[in-house]
Amino acid sequence: MRGFQRSNEIQARLHELVPGGAHTYARGANQYPEDMAPILVRGKGARVWDCDGNEYVEYGMGLRAVTLGHGYRPVLDAVSSAIADGISFSRPSELELLAAQDFLELVPGADMVKFAKNGSDATTAAVRLARAVTGRETVAVCDQPFFSVDDWFIGTTTMNAGIPPPPTVRFRFNDLPSLAAVLAAHEVACVILEQATALAEPAPGFLEGVRALCDRHGALLIFDEIITGFRWSAGGAQAVYGVVPDLSCWGKAMGNGFPLSALAGKREYMELGGLRTDADRVFLLSTTNGPETASLAAFRAVVRAYRDTDPVARMEHAGRRLAAGVNAIAAGLGIADHLQVVGRPSCLIFLTKDPEGVPSQSYRTLFLQELLERGVLGQSFVTSAAHTDADIDLTIDACRNAAIVYAKALGNGTVDGLLAGRPVAPALRPHSCPRRLDDRGDG
Repeated sequence: MRGFQRSNEIQARLHELVPGGAHTYARGANQYPEDMAPILVRGKGARVWDCDGNEYVEYGMGLRAVTLGHGYRPVLDAVSSAIADGISFSRPSELELLAAQDFLELVPGADMVKFAKNGSDATTAAVRLARAVTGRETVAVCDQPFFSVDDWFIGTTTMNAGIPPPPTVRFRFNDLPSLAAVLAAHEVACVILEQATALAEPAPGFLEGVRALCDRHGALLIFDEIITGFRWSAGGAQAVYGVVPDLSCWGKAMGNGFPLSALAGKREYMELGGLRTDADRVFLLSTTNGPETASLAAFRAVVRAYRDTDPVARMEHAGRRLAAGVNAIAAGLGIADHLQVVGRPSCLIFLTKDPEGVPSQSYRTLFLQELLERGVLGQSFVTSAAHTDADIDLTIDACRNAAIVYAKALGNGTVDGLLAGRPVAPALRPHSCPRRLDDRGDG
């Protein structure tokens, strides 16, 4: 049995100082089995170590922000060189021009780019710009999990305390009639969506149809590339599917973990936040830390890695091996309808279902528990280019043993006696229950 004593002590202290015990809800202890939420101290490649000395193969890779691996030397060298000459200045640095050039070479549908720090910075700036361009307020949002921490989106979720009802309407992915109905019923400023997700590819003609509907109704088309950028391809999903948006939003893997995001788009719109317009100016993006040199240097090193090597191919190779291995194990145990690895090879997730075939947080938690005990950490099976065949072999072995326990729970019709503690809970939920913080401090 692995020990988590020090991790649990630190987690309890974090709950005293940080609301929720983590600075990102998806990183919270309530996303992991109780008393088994590792506090990490370092990482290298696809491996991480916690403060109790436990080693893991990690998946998810910084909530999909790390595609080249932890401690990737060319990125670290570029950052070290840049910060030795200063990090933040009162005027633009040359790195801002060089990074912008690099970015726009990757994304040929965009004419201009502005850097920031978080994906929400970019998506909210895009919405603000679209509202200024169109003179409209309503935002049409695809029925996908997450776009921003800001009111226009979070107000549509169940975790909406303190937020007035936003002027946001929903449409369904791969359902052009649902979008057409929304655009006919509302004066929409913009349509925002991810072109694809781990589980959903765009149907033939869908993205082209979205583009045509936006043009017909005078709404701007915004693509959220925060996950797909540098994971589907260096040029994002738009380079894969060939549909050009008016604006696109980027983040996560841009800096291989260093904080950087971007809003990119057509010049005629982006210049409304610049100095070549006679229209009322838009407060587009203005951040103190957006252009700091460390993250821009990291981004340029990431771009070089994508030019000189093929990180996406390595991610997909690792993902295909892992999915095939785990799904074969589940099939051999007769539980393939209950435990599955699915999705794009570079963006895999695992599905966990109860004896009735219903998605189950209890069974998910049991699977996470058994993986942690065997040296695998991850809320998903999202790979990086650093995942080696040895990492995948270890993970498949861990999944084999975890699946045996899973099959036993299915046979018993319950996780009772096998799962220690309460199940995990959705990160965005209206109440602390079912994982309200108790006296143990584990959440």
